[in-house]
This record gives sequence, structure tokens and C-alpha cells, in this order.
Amino acid sequence: MDCAELHETKIHGSIAFPYSVYRGRIPEWIHSFPLHWHEGFELIYCETGSIQAALWGQAYTLRAGDLLVVLPHAVHSIERAGPAEGEYYNIIFHPSLFKGAGGDPCYDKYVLPFVNGERTMDCFQPAGSAFNLDAAPCVLPLIAHRRESHSTYELMVKSNLFQLLYHMTQYSVPAAASDGGLRLSYGRLKDALYYVQNCYDREVSIQEAAKRCGFSESYFMKLFKEFTGMSFNAYLVDYRLELAAKQLSETDYRVIDVAENCGFHNHSYFTRAFQKKYHTTPLAYRKAARSGGE
Repeated sequence: MDCAELHETKIHGSIAFPYSVYRGRIPEWIHSFPLHWHEGFELIYCETGSIQAALWGQAYTLRAGDLLVVLPHAVHSIERAGPAEGEYYNIIFHPSLFKGAGGDPCYDKYVLPFVNGERTMDCFQPAGSAFNLDAAPCVLPLIAHRRESHSTYELMVKSNLFQLLYHMTQYSVPAAASDGGLRLSYGRLKDALYYVQNCYDREVSIQEAAKRCGFSESYFMKLFKEFTGMSFNAYLVDYRLELAAKQLSETDYRVIDVAENCGFHNHSYFTRAFQKKYHTTPLAYRKAARSGGE
């Protein structure tokens, strides 16, 4: 069955110009974008309303004008902020855009420290913050010209990204040694996410997840909640529900078969859990998705 890729390997843009801008609306277009990570930098810019984004297990509510800077390899997600609706943009670009031919001392000095986790910054930058004010003249043109970025605006894109990198460097600090240890532990927790991705339609246990990460069960449960903002069992149910919603909207499987495919072997429990997350029944969700009302 199709599953949500946790380690996103999709090339944004093209191999020659790995950069893209995506527009999103929650919940009109999607209800959420689950936990994932990738090799590139990402900016999440809220244009209207509000959305909730999680980064390394820390939840942030973004409102109009707020910005979240996602550094390479950072685990993050986007979802609805309570009953609110929100429109936002994802600006995603690979570090290779900054690299010149041959040896590039500027790339080594300014880009690699972010890629390797040696430098960090306050990633949540609300509207009106010093970094946000400096970054806005770089970010807003990227959004405004998102459709032309691969035709006649490549120089504009690169010039704004280099200016943005300059501001990120100015506001960055060396990563603390304690942060490195915590990120290493979080990195090991990705094995638990892979476990869920590969075994969601079968029995999944905390004991096995902890074993795969090399942690005791108690430490695993504590660290996993810090990492994702939810318990392991809650994450498992949420992941299965995301897949169920995808199958309901994209296939003609019976609802009971969708539930079984996604690891729900109790149909009444599946219906209750689905209604709690999506505020509608599985059949009504399918009907709305097919009619374009989602």
C-alpha cells in the first residue's frame, strides 16, 4: 500500500536548479503534512489565517507574516491550528544551489555548518522580529515570482537566496554540545518512524520500536514524545489515519478494507478515530474529496 515517506527524497524543482515554492491551504486542500525531513532548507511562511508547525517536537503557531526556518535534516510537520484555517507557502531549496564549481570556501564556511548541525538559529521568527524584517525582502519576491522561477527569474531566485543565507548566518550561533547529543538521540528515533512506515498494517509494539532505536522502553517513550509532541501509540494511530484518508480519496476500496489495509482491525474503533481527527465519517470524507469539497 502507498505510505507517506518520512525521509523525503523528492527533487524540488530540477536536478540543475533544486528549488521550488509550494502554496498550501489547511484544511481546504490538505488537513496536515505529517512528520518528514529532507536534505534541503525550507521556509514556511504563513500568509493568512494560522497554521501549526512542529519542528524537532516543538509546536509553533504561525499567523499572517510569521516565518519558520527549517534547517537541513530537521524533522517537521504542518497541521491545522485548532479550528482555524490558514494559507501558507513552503520555499524549499537544496544546499547545492549555493555551491560553486570546484573547491568553494564560501560554501564550506557558510553552508556546511548548517547542513552538519554545527550552527543553528531561532527557527520561529514572528512578524516584526528583527530576522523576519531582514528576511522579508528576500522571501516575498520568491513567493511573488514562484511560477517564473524556472524560466526567467533564476538570477532573482539565487540572489535572494544568497541574501537570505547572509541573514541566517548573521543571526546564527554555534550549536551547543548538548544540542548535538539530543539531535543524535532524535536521529536514532527516526528508526522508530521507519518501523511504523514499514509495518503500519501489522501489529506494532513499543517494545520493538524501542529495541530498534537502542533505547529502554521508558526512555524511548519519553524521548519520542519530546521528538514528535505525541506518544508513540498516538503517532501510530495518526499515521494510519493519514494513510486511510489518502486511500479513501484516491481508491475505490470499501471502507472496511481501507481500515484493514491501514492496520485497523476493529472497524468501529477506526470510525471513531477517523471522526475524531477529520470531524466527519470515512464515507463523508470520501464523498467530499471526490467532489472537490475537501
